[in-house]
Amino acid sequence: MNNFWEKLNKPFYCLAPIAGVSDSAFRQMCKKYGADVVYSEMASVNALAFAPEKTLEMLAFAETERPYVVQLFGSEEGNFAKAVKLIEEKIKPDGIDINFGCPVPKVAKQNAGAELAKDLVQSRKVIEAVLEAATVPVSVKIRKKVGEVDALQFLDNIKDLDVKAVMIHGRDLRQMHTGPVDADIIREARQHFKGVIIANGGVCDAQSASELLVKSGADGLGVAQGAFGAPWVFAQFSISNFQFPMKEEIFNIALEHAELAYELKGPAGILEMRKHLCWYVQGMPGARKLREEFVKVETLEDIKNIIKENI
Repeated sequence: MNNFWEKLNKPFYCLAPIAGVSDSAFRQMCKKYGADVVYSEMASVNALAFAPEKTLEMLAFAETERPYVVQLFGSEEGNFAKAVKLIEEKIKPDGIDINFGCPVPKVAKQNAGAELAKDLVQSRKVIEAVLEAATVPVSVKIRKKVGEVDALQFLDNIKDLDVKAVMIHGRDLRQMHTGPVDADIIREARQHFKGVIIANGGVCDAQSASELLVKSGADGLGVAQGAFGAPWVFAQFSISNFQFPMKEEIFNIALEHAELAYELKGPAGILEMRKHLCWYVQGMPGARKLREEFVKVETLEDIKNIIKENI
């Protein structure tokens, strides 16, 4: 097994899995600016087991994205095993990750994501099934606490299994994606888990990244919302004299992203770019007006015209 996790220079920085956001175009933009590892959008093992075409299409990636990790959610170990075998055959990623942290109700209804983390027996069965089916490194993403089960209990329950890495979101389920991040529990995880530890939550710039690394003692960081409209955030972590892009450069980066989205997904890629374009202009003078225009774009030409009028 090629365990790429052990070969990464520390600290390393990952684009965390983000449903509806971390598609190939966005991953490639983040990779360009220094992301060391990128994760897919969360993929359903049920869909992969029974009607995989659309999900496989979503999981397609470019070689430049490696190391690339596919993240899965579900609750049935049999479907996880089927999904892993199919992904390894059709997609050929560098790793498989299991989501035990997603708080979204439609995921919880399937006893998946964070909901599955509450069930130590079933979550272990799922991990065992994935480990048996996979030939690439297996990792997990968890939260500080879900219900009565905290991260340390969860890790104790799987400490004898060959899980290579864990990403720990330092917020509990009730906090969702806001509020203070508990770096102490991530640091304490070192006594409960022998693999690579990735801290996640609240990282949006070089200062917050440095603080979380120091406080948590993690090997690397997972960045999610901090990269929205700012794929260059990864360069900020490693370049000491990083120059924040000015308005014209931000527009050029946004256009490059849009062109890539169109190349990969056609007109649907432009519609999906609307949210990204709104994030790119956050904090700019006239941002409200720009957002009003960007949420209506339907073609690449629409985007080019708005940018041309505002440079």
